[in-house]
Amino acid sequence: MSQSLQTAVKILVVDDETDMEPMIRQKFRRHIRENTFDFEFASNGLEALEKIMEFPEIGIVLSDINMPEMDGLTLLNKLKDLNNPGLKTVMVSAYGDMDNIRTAMNRGAFDFITKPVNFDDLEITIKKTIGEIISVRRWLTEHDQLVSIQHDLNISREIQQAILPKKFPPFPHEPNFDIYASMVPANEVGGDFYDFFLIDKNRLGFVIGDVSGKGISAAIFMAVSRTLIRATGLKGDSVGECLRYVNNLLCKESVSSMFVTVFYGILNTQTGEVDYVNAGHNPPYILSSNGIKKVEMTDGLALGVLDDFSFNSKKLHLKQGDQLLLYTDGVVEAIDLDEKAYGEEKFENFLHENLNHPVETIIKKSFADVNDFVNGAPQSDDITLLGITFNG
Repeated sequence: MSQSLQTAVKILVVDDETDMEPMIRQKFRRHIRENTFDFEFASNGLEALEKIMEFPEIGIVLSDINMPEMDGLTLLNKLKDLNNPGLKTVMVSAYGDMDNIRTAMNRGAFDFITKPVNFDDLEITIKKTIGEIISVRRWLTEHDQLVSIQHDLNISREIQQAILPKKFPPFPHEPNFDIYASMVPANEVGGDFYDFFLIDKNRLGFVIGDVSGKGISAAIFMAVSRTLIRATGLKGDSVGECLRYVNNLLCKESVSSMFVTVFYGILNTQTGEVDYVNAGHNPPYILSSNGIKKVEMTDGLALGVLDDFSFNSKKLHLKQGDQLLLYTDGVVEAIDLDEKAYGEEKFENFLHENLNHPVETIIKKSFADVNDFVNGAPQSDDITLLGITFNG
């Protein structure tokens, strides 16, 4: 045990015998000189409580049981009320006073020694007690750090949720389309995101993304990716040019080989035509009166993988009443207690059964269906859905 750790623990000796202090100082003079032991002294329980208030670094109370004004057992009760796990009490009493010693141990004393005191045994007991105190203090420090980290994560979650659109309907004066989205992170913070924005009076930009990895780094990469796509998309660039520009920025700034799969589209709110790029993301579904079908891929790479990559776009056409449903792989890869995945087939069956519902209802029912399927199994990945209905 290092000296620096030992000197962080002060020892309070509580005994009404006047010769106890000089005896302790004599027997442990080398330890005192080398700063491995540090002592304070009190003659009864009342003085001991005053010393503890004066010296909060006291970790060991070495207390006699039989003392005037406040005896050792009463002091032990008072110390227990302090609720300080880093404060340990070692009781001292005559060998024949086993009833009091047993009472002290039952009331929470860490250890005991008997009189006449064997100072070799006392040294061993002090060192053992210091070791326990240091372990407790380390645990308390780590606990406080974890509480602080949890607090930071909670704030990060609030910030992350705040940057995603939450007001629905977001454009109440736009009759040609309805839009709804929701994201449930697997942990305090997630790597999924969605966004939508009016580029001009006839064009709606919309995007869904899924960052590789988990935790804070994924959440930061998510926020950066979402912000870059929104800022670039609002300039009115084509979907391919928007993702090319964002990809180059992410490739230059990416750390730990992080990347993000993205589906970015621009809906002409007058005609129902959608220009889109799929950058390595799950293909969305078109829901119509004729059933469901997957949107064709565009052979695009995830953003942040390869610099100067050219993203080719494609077009699709939504008819009046058609719905476009985007999702992240947390839906189909949700795992139940038997480690069975929800899967595309079950998802498609669900969509077939809910074709005639509003997009908000479909998304909410989808979350419920996945939740029923996993049946209490922990969520392994973020789950995000975004849906658009073209009203024409």
